[in-house]
Amino acid sequence: MSQLKPAADWTTDVEAISYQCCALCHEVQYFRRAFCAACGATDPVDTIASGEGTVYATSLVLRAATPEARAHVPYNIVLIDTAEGFRMMAHGDPSLAIGDKVQARYTRFTGRLVPYFERTSS
Repeated sequence: MSQLKPAADWTTDVEAISYQCCALCHEVQYFRRAFCAACGATDPVDTIASGEGTVYATSLVLRAATPEARAHVPYNIVLIDTAEGFRMMAHGDPSLAIGDKVQARYTRFTGRLVPYFERTSS
């Protein structure tokens, strides 16, 4: 069984969003695995996303889940349909609405690097 190495992305404090693409069936998956969730092929390829997407859903958080998050309230949690074809949860500008075209940048939230989506001008 292959050992899954950490991706160089926001989860490891690098300004990038990593996803996987299966070399056999070409399915994409956001949650990293040592196999393709669609066909079972081993060792899907890590790829870096463009950071572009469309808002699928948005939820404004008014109560902090932790004492560390209290300083950020209110903050917006968004579901983004990425240009590459996977959906991810992230932070976003409070003014975002469903259907908005967005681009990721990166910011600190409770001391950790996180993707933060903002509306694009187009």
